[in-house]
Amino acid sequence: MILGMSPLLFVHVALSLVGIATGLVFFYGLLTGKSHGGLTAVFLATTVLTSLTGFPLPATQILPSHIVGVLSLLLLAVAIVALYVHHLAGRWRWIYVATALAALYLNVFVGVVQSFQKLAFLKRLAPTQSEPPFLIAQVLVLALFVVLGIVAAKRFRPLTHAA
Repeated sequence: MILGMSPLLFVHVALSLVGIATGLVFFYGLLTGKSHGGLTAVFLATTVLTSLTGFPLPATQILPSHIVGVLSLLLLAVAIVALYVHHLAGRWRWIYVATALAALYLNVFVGVVQSFQKLAFLKRLAPTQSEPPFLIAQVLVLALFVVLGIVAAKRFRPLTHAA
C-alpha cells in the first residue's frame, strides 16, 4: 500500500488527478477556441477510467459517489460520440462542450468533497460538509463552470474534430 491506500484507490486517485489536470487544459482550450487533440483524448480516457475505478470503492452498497460515476459515464459517452462519431458537426459542438465540461465539473466536485474530507485544514473548516466554507466552495466551483462553460460553448469552433 502507498500512503495507506490500496492499489486500486491509488490508481483511482492518480487517474482522477490526471483527468482534472488535463481537463483544465482542455477547458482552457475551449475558452480560447482551440482543441488540444491528444490531450483531449487523455482527458476523456482518464475521466472514464476514474469513474470505472470508483465503483468498487466500496462495492458493498450504492453510494452518492456511484451515482456521480454513472452520471459522469453517461455524459462522457455523449461527449465521445459527439467528438468521434459526429465530429462536432452542427449541434454536436455545443453538446460536446456541455457534456465534457459537465463530466469535468463532476470530477472537480468530487475533488472538492474529497479535499474537505481528507485535508486536515479543510476538514477543520467543515467537518460535516454542511458548514458555510464547504457550501461556498461548491457554489463557487459550480458558478465558475456554468459561466465559463457558456463562454466556452460560444467560443469553441474547431475547424476539424480533436481526435
